[in-house]
Amino acid sequence: MRTARALILDAVNKRAELAEFLRTRRARLRPEDVGLQPFGGSRRRVPGLRREELAQLAGVSVDYYVRLEQGRTNNVSEEILQAVARALQLDETEHAHLRNLARPAPARRRPAPRPERVRPGLQRLLDMAEGIPAYVIGRRSDILAWNRMAAAVFVDFGALPPAERNWARMIFLNEDVRALFANWRLKAQETVAYLRLRAGAHPDDPQLAALVGELSVKSEDFRRWWADHNVKDKINGRKVVHNPLVGELVLDYESLRLPDDPDQVLVVYTAEADSPSETSLRLLGSWRAQDVARPDRHAERPSR
Repeated sequence: MRTARALILDAVNKRAELAEFLRTRRARLRPEDVGLQPFGGSRRRVPGLRREELAQLAGVSVDYYVRLEQGRTNNVSEEILQAVARALQLDETEHAHLRNLARPAPARRRPAPRPERVRPGLQRLLDMAEGIPAYVIGRRSDILAWNRMAAAVFVDFGALPPAERNWARMIFLNEDVRALFANWRLKAQETVAYLRLRAGAHPDDPQLAALVGELSVKSEDFRRWWADHNVKDKINGRKVVHNPLVGELVLDYESLRLPDDPDQVLVVYTAEADSPSETSLRLLGSWRAQDVARPDRHAERPSR
């Protein structure tokens, strides 16, 4: 198995990231899917589109595309990136990820990111939302703030050391949290795809790189899904949660990126009106209102 140091270095190597992202996107498309006659007929040794076919679709020379995929081009135009994105049938999130990976590295290393904090007003908003689980997640999937219902439904975040208040770490390394999700595999794959997206936006974040390295070493599932290079933003959806006190909860979630700090996302869960899950939420809230410790006002992870 590769060393943690090698895995961490790969996490921040934008050139390798760009090459692998484009390669894996090519691999999921067949020539017939995009109306092309395959180069080389039926004897193809690799899955998906070849570089020559992708270049043809994007309207660029094969040599230029090869240099792009290998990270040997500077200041790639938005027109070229759009053409490649269309040829690869990328969605909006994947297109944004491609732009991040193709962006030239800064001439100087950026200063270390400051600890992520939430504004006091945002914490008050969470506290006022007494009947619905809500929390704020940071760029490394850290749980930065939460309300009592979130602690009651998922896990008592306040009882955890700050370094362990991280969705990715809990999803892959905490068996109790793993048991919460009816479809753990989907939740875990979404978590990996979110981290991959944030790593593309913050390739020089050493704590994010260290998290990826740690999970790659400790979890075979994480390591396998990380190699897929899928990216996904947190938007909305439905989760089925097995709460140890009230049983199954069917919850819809909405994710709102905060305009003053786009690396922070407010995630709010609700149950359908008059549903068993809504009744269970009310019951859980009444049980836990006095039991769950008040969350820290400015939870943050220590420097690692």
